[in-house]
Formats: sequence, structure tokens, C-alpha cells
Amino acid sequence: MKIENQVTLEFPSRSANEGFARTAAACFAAQLDPTLEEVNDIKTAVSEAVTNAIVHAYPDTLGKVSVKLRIREGHVLEIVVKDWGVGIADVEQARTPLFTTGNEERSGMGFTIMESFMDTVRVRSTPGKGTTVTMARKISRRAGR
Repeated sequence: MKIENQVTLEFPSRSANEGFARTAAACFAAQLDPTLEEVNDIKTAVSEAVTNAIVHAYPDTLGKVSVKLRIREGHVLEIVVKDWGVGIADVEQARTPLFTTGNEERSGMGFTIMESFMDTVRVRSTPGKGTTVTMARKISRRAGR
């Protein structure tokens, strides 16, 4: 699918940057004229993916997180969240609801939430080299616009 527009953000894995990433994603998606529900879904999915990178990829150190936002033909928003952290040994297990490698404060629902708000979610990971989460959502065209 042809890319019509894109932007890439890079930031340290500080929890304060999660809010920046979710707001930036919503602002970028605004050019597709999404509904308020679509904007909230996008913000939630980005929040989960970025939080996973911050909490799980770099548990004991600061690292780098990249968020690439693309608008593809057909009114599709694609979001790629990448880290270069510890990686995921078993991606299928990590995608299981309630599974977490975090502490008791973590719900283990991040991937499940991403999947419920996006049309597609792909996860690629290599232990010791990092994780890439690619999500896509077709934004509905509103009548009269």
C-alpha cells in the first residue's frame, strides 16, 4: 500500500513520553478526520504499545523508543512502535490475556487492548535485540466530507 504521509518520533523510554506519543499520534491521525471514538481508540492502542516498550523492554535502564506514524492509501493509519530492549522470548505467550513479565501492578492486557482497538496488530521480537509492534486501523470516511 502506498504511503501518503508519515512522521517518525524518537524518545527516551521515560514514562512521561507516553502521553506525548499518544497525543502526537492523535494529532497526526486528525488529517484523516477520524471520529472521536476512533481518536480515543488510537490513543489507547499507542499508549499500550509505548507503555509496553517503556516498562518491559528497558526494565532497569533507559533506552530508545521509536513511533512511526503512516497514512497509507485507503484511509489506513499505520503505527509502528519499536524498541531495542530485551525483546520477547515467546510472543504468543506474551499476547495471552493476563500474562505479564512486569510486577503485580501490570494487568497483562496490553496486547489484548491493542487488538481490540486496531484492525491488525503484528508483533516481531528477538530476545536481546528488541520488539516491533505494527498496528493498523482503517479510518472511516464520514458522509459529506
